[in-house]
Amino acid sequence: MFSKSCEYGIKAIIYIATRSLEGERVKIREVSKGINAPEAFTAKILTSLIKEKILESRKGPYGGFIIGIQRIAEIKVSDIVSAIDGEDIYKGCGLGLEECNNSQPCPMHGKFVKIREELREMLESTTILELATGLKSGKALLIR
Repeated sequence: MFSKSCEYGIKAIIYIATRSLEGERVKIREVSKGINAPEAFTAKILTSLIKEKILESRKGPYGGFIIGIQRIAEIKVSDIVSAIDGEDIYKGCGLGLEECNNSQPCPMHGKFVKIREELREMLESTTILELATGLKSGKALLIR
């Protein structure tokens, strides 16, 4: 459903948020290991999230990635999806057709419109704080 970049981006933000809640900054190597993703690829994704002001980074020996506690409660999963994958996830055809709309629908068009609306609602109502809290409590996992 999401691109690999978006999957890694969501996982990375959740991982960084859990550490930020403890007041810790996280180095790129730790993030990539914590989400089981290639380090260079993770760095590229996090750079784009810094540009979108979803994430903060500090350089130097005491540097690393961090998200302010207030910001953790404000960031929605939809913010990350939009920053990495754009809005296409809410517009694309369920069968991958280039031309699919109300006047020329694919066989799944009507059902897929509802799924996309529910997906948008879920992503826009889910905060990173909610997901990070689930991870910290042990009720959720980022890697297996």
